[in-house]
Amino acid sequence: MQVIQRDAIKRLHIDSLLTEKEMLATVVPDVHLVATLMSLGRAIPEKNKDMARQVVRKVVDDLLRKLSSPTQQAVTGALNRSARRRNPRYNEIDWKTTILKNLKNYQPQYKTVIPEVRIGYARKCKALKDIILCLDQSGSMGTSVVYSGIFGSVLASLPSVSTRMVVFDTSVVDLTDDLQDPVDLLFGVQLGGGTDIARALTYCQGVITRPQDTVLVLVTDLYEGGDEKEMRKRFASIVASGVQLIVLPALNDDGAPCYDKRNAEYLAGLGVPTFACTPDKFPDLMAAALSKQDIGMWASKNIKESH
Repeated sequence: MQVIQRDAIKRLHIDSLLTEKEMLATVVPDVHLVATLMSLGRAIPEKNKDMARQVVRKVVDDLLRKLSSPTQQAVTGALNRSARRRNPRYNEIDWKTTILKNLKNYQPQYKTVIPEVRIGYARKCKALKDIILCLDQSGSMGTSVVYSGIFGSVLASLPSVSTRMVVFDTSVVDLTDDLQDPVDLLFGVQLGGGTDIARALTYCQGVITRPQDTVLVLVTDLYEGGDEKEMRKRFASIVASGVQLIVLPALNDDGAPCYDKRNAEYLAGLGVPTFACTPDKFPDLMAAALSKQDIGMWASKNIKESH
């Protein structure tokens, strides 16, 4: 039903009908419908906006139920592992974990375990890592923006990470304050327009305070409408600073995306792979990034096609 509905809307050019309350009441809510409503934006009459929000809310709630738990478990698990201290002071030793880690060193004649490695309790701090989700809001990125908004909202609920949401076309808008309500967040996005990736990267660099502990996820097709040389310069600078940069041409279930292969090759030269990621893989991707794994290696094992 959803496929038929989507094809009909696309083929018959009846997007504008979705601004009518009667049409909104009959359609089957899905991610593509949310993207279409986002693209219509201000064209939706004020009297019908409540109905549009109800449609978006239903899809958002469904996605949150599906994606919240895997994301929270993957990210929290990765941070707990990375936060444990090696060779801590005596009063900071986690004896249970230390003994389990050193069972192979059990000495039967002494009936004791020789602790070659001592494991300390995880560090207690407000946020162990900073995450920036930077989203291209050009028209083709609609469903990726929807999923990114959902993941951003889930990540923002975790005290162990600090999450920022940035969207861009030829200008840059910081939607971090809207992360508490993904519906408000999605209605704050204006799909369509040009693309200035260099400007978005410049903004992101300006808000990074601890590059070694920052993961920057850039969701874009890499077609730069601004200054390509400046964009590449920014990419190189971000990587050199120690930021973990991940570039996703798509974050959805729509299949192989179209993206700028030349810029993907440039990024590959910097050690930054470019690959589309499905929503079910994104939690594990974030866990790998937060634990500073080789993302290229992770992608080769978990993603069918990566550049």
